[in-house]
Amino acid sequence: MKIMNQEDPAGKIDDLATNGLAGVNNSLAYRVHEIERHLHSYETWFETAAIQDPGLHEADRLGDGGGAFQVTSGNTVWGEWLQILGTTDTPHLGSSPKFDFNTFFIEDVQKAGTFFIQFGFGATGAAALEAGNITETAYVGTIGAGNPLPIHIQSRRITAGTKAWVRIKTPLVNVSTMDIYFGLHEYEG
Repeated sequence: MKIMNQEDPAGKIDDLATNGLAGVNNSLAYRVHEIERHLHSYETWFETAAIQDPGLHEADRLGDGGGAFQVTSGNTVWGEWLQILGTTDTPHLGSSPKFDFNTFFIEDVQKAGTFFIQFGFGATGAAALEAGNITETAYVGTIGAGNPLPIHIQSRRITAGTKAWVRIKTPLVNVSTMDIYFGLHEYEG
């Protein structure tokens, strides 16, 4: 005789298939597999495409492209959104239907100061912001120093082929640039 767990009437802890991301969405097995794939997956790094195809191909794998993406702040306001992933840039490894934007590296900044950084995912940077599909962080930089370690950020799993954007703001500094590379994880489901 099976006894139903009153704390878990849907049986999401013990009774559902444990076949990872092909299993029942939001079951414990599904979530555990999702976390494991994030922690134990390959990470691919990108730089600006050597030959860009605007909107389609914006990024090449690190070492194969044209160098760091250079994003520009406004004059103490947000700068323009810069596209850093096109619709054909993911999936990069096989046929993975999802990715998460996980890490970025700052190679250089033009002026010392505090930088606010937003990454957006959608048809445009403005559309990503409007939909709340952004992740953000702050960075304090000195001229020419860059950041010696990659900076980890959070994002949800994103459908492959989704465009990615970045913009920066320097609240106490006039217009400045920041040169970045970024890394992402791709997932089977």
